[in-house]
Amino acid sequence: MSLSLVQSRALLGLEAASVTVEVHLANGLPSFTLVGLAETEVKEARERVRSAIQNAGLEFPNNKRITVNLAPADLPKDSGRFDLPIALGILAASDQIQAARLAGHEFAGELSLSGELRPVRGALAMALALHTRGIATRLVLPTESAQEAALVPGGEVYGAKHLLDVVRRFMAEDAAQQQAEAPAADGWARVHAAAAAAMPLYADLADVKGHAGARRALEIAAAGGHSLLMVGEPGSGKSMLAQRFAGLLPPMSVDEALESAAVASLGGSFSTARWMTRPTSAPHHTSSAVALVGGGSPPRPGEISQAHHGVLFLDEFPEFARSALEALREPLETGTITIARAARRAEFPARFQLIAAMNPCPCGYLGSTLKGCRCTPDQILRYQGKLSGPLLDRIDLHIEVPAVSAQQLLGAPAGESTGSIRTRVVAAREFAVQRQGSPNQALQAGAIDKHAALDDAARKFMVNAAAKLGWSARSTHRALKVARTVADLAGAESVRAEHVAEAVQYRRALRH
Repeated sequence: MSLSLVQSRALLGLEAASVTVEVHLANGLPSFTLVGLAETEVKEARERVRSAIQNAGLEFPNNKRITVNLAPADLPKDSGRFDLPIALGILAASDQIQAARLAGHEFAGELSLSGELRPVRGALAMALALHTRGIATRLVLPTESAQEAALVPGGEVYGAKHLLDVVRRFMAEDAAQQQAEAPAADGWARVHAAAAAAMPLYADLADVKGHAGARRALEIAAAGGHSLLMVGEPGSGKSMLAQRFAGLLPPMSVDEALESAAVASLGGSFSTARWMTRPTSAPHHTSSAVALVGGGSPPRPGEISQAHHGVLFLDEFPEFARSALEALREPLETGTITIARAARRAEFPARFQLIAAMNPCPCGYLGSTLKGCRCTPDQILRYQGKLSGPLLDRIDLHIEVPAVSAQQLLGAPAGESTGSIRTRVVAAREFAVQRQGSPNQALQAGAIDKHAALDDAARKFMVNAAAKLGWSARSTHRALKVARTVADLAGAESVRAEHVAEAVQYRRALRH
């Protein structure tokens, strides 16, 4: 048979669109043509596939005109994931394996020149797309990638180490019988999900001494899913607090873990050792807007998507490019980011908790009791003005993190552990979900009126605070969400004046 069809998948966001690899062998001037809107790394598959087939002891049809089409033609294809399906298509078209046996399988894998299979990006995203759409098929991947894909429940995933491991499974009946009688020494195996660890390991908040107010704010942020801005002088402990925040969050559900791992798999950064562990993404302040929110051609997920169902920690908050910070505004509200280009559009999930840290002024010592500030009022205003009002409006909690004295640092006992705080956080989060079906941060206008209703004293307090502090409607609603979380931590059915009072103090303006 001179024509063969092999199924694979391309990566476009988390969609993992289906791709049919069509291979045709014809008489004529020997050539190897690859079409179908392929990027450079896909076009280079011609040399990898040729060498892999020859070095595996198989016959490459050098005397034929080989045409490979990656359909649909208008879908961009990148990476080396199509090496394996192209090689199998050539072998099937040249009758070295049975083309009919390839039906019901999907393949992806990069080939080395010796025929070894190398892992590919997005294996888990491929398996998740099949699971989400209810497509029943066998997925054949390199062994390392198969271990990722097997984490998706209900899938049939096979791993292979070498091209020959795959070829042996699709040979003619008589050849397959001969292989079955030979000693089994190949690397082909069905891969099942590894047993999950008992509990992910996070840095312990007990390492942080002092900072009772900041610890309370972290607890509220974790319980309600709120974003947090910490302001304090250099060395006060802001980064240490932020790096321990993920451990306070409730354990991930399987669906959350799959979504988070699929995004990490797209970027090639997923490790099975981090399964069911909430990610903490901490990009440097020199990161561009594209690195932060995603982009490129084809679109790739950015740091906010890598932090999906986890924490995005932005240290030196005002030092980020203004365009990068302003790009955070929509994802903070919607939980998704849409990358639109002239030829392609991709949507990535970005439901993260923002933890930001900054100094109060350029020198860092405004209001410090240890050192004097040497910044002029204009410098302070210019520095704090790097953060726009609309962006600050979307951050629920604003707190000061004062410096810890040497006496307190060396003499104070260890603080409360992450585990005991997480117990309260989980109880408050479950209380909110049972009441309204979502964390408090996700409440919208109508739901806020219903679930965060105030009594007369609390309403009067909130009205006066909003008027004196000049809050917008968004700021008022966010303070109500925080008050609802404070009430949940206290086990209260209704939001009272003391809950509102605590919430109000967490939305103070920066000191000028």
